[in-house]
Amino acid sequence: MVGAMKIVRSPKAMQRLAKEWRGAGVRVGFVPTMGFLHAGHVSLMEVARRRVGPKGIVVVSIYVNPTQFAPTEDLSKYPRDFARDRQLCTEAGVDVIFAPLDSDMYAGRGEGRYSTYVVEESLGRPMEGASRPTHFRGVTTVVAKLFNVVLPDVAVFGAKDWQQAAVIRRMVNDLNFPLQMVVAPTRREKDGLAMSSRNTYLNESERKQATVLIRSIRAVKARVASAGRGGLAAEVLKSEVAAMVAQEPAARLDYVEFFDGETLEAVAEVRRGAHMALAVFMGRTRLIDNGRV
Repeated sequence: MVGAMKIVRSPKAMQRLAKEWRGAGVRVGFVPTMGFLHAGHVSLMEVARRRVGPKGIVVVSIYVNPTQFAPTEDLSKYPRDFARDRQLCTEAGVDVIFAPLDSDMYAGRGEGRYSTYVVEESLGRPMEGASRPTHFRGVTTVVAKLFNVVLPDVAVFGAKDWQQAAVIRRMVNDLNFPLQMVVAPTRREKDGLAMSSRNTYLNESERKQATVLIRSIRAVKARVASAGRGGLAAEVLKSEVAAMVAQEPAARLDYVEFFDGETLEAVAEVRRGAHMALAVFMGRTRLIDNGRV
């Protein structure tokens, strides 16, 4: 729609473009990312394109959001490769990359001149919220800001971050954002490991052991299927998953939870259709995955 792909740095410039598109009746699909793109991200871009059609606009944001990282986490080491990201976006037919600076997104942060945050107070409490208490405040804040800048008709997220998608969907509904949110399936490597920018942190041994996440999900699914209608106690399954993870020398279980996929409410008895999520440290690298059992 806009010819050669554009790279926009300024939020004000991005918003001006978005208003022009809206005024012209052009549909906008949006994929927010932190960059270091891979095939999983590209699949989200493809979903966005299908949703808005060949005459629509697809915008991809590339921004490593500092407010979703705790002081002890890997903000400074988070992988970045803008040249490669730009090439992947070009090949995927993206129209605009929005790549702002921290100074534009959070003017005065750290100097007492930025103090507004968006907080979802229910769905974000367990699992990732318990392990990373300030994480979702940063996520909802930056996504709300991006929505206000890009003004998308459709926003596409990946199912790998299941809880994050649920939190953002709740924010969209609660704050009346005029957009459709789409959650696309998790893309996986051939051995089942969920695609993630953090996979690049793993050494060869850790990479092999990292399949314990998907192996755990598949093992639980098989156990639940064999149990029939009666289901199995969540605490029993948690112990079994913990034992599987403990067999891998580099692995340390952060959490495993069983819950309703829509409400995220924990379930005591796990039956077919329940959802499972887990987080595992492989060495110093923290990986997450989830699936319906």
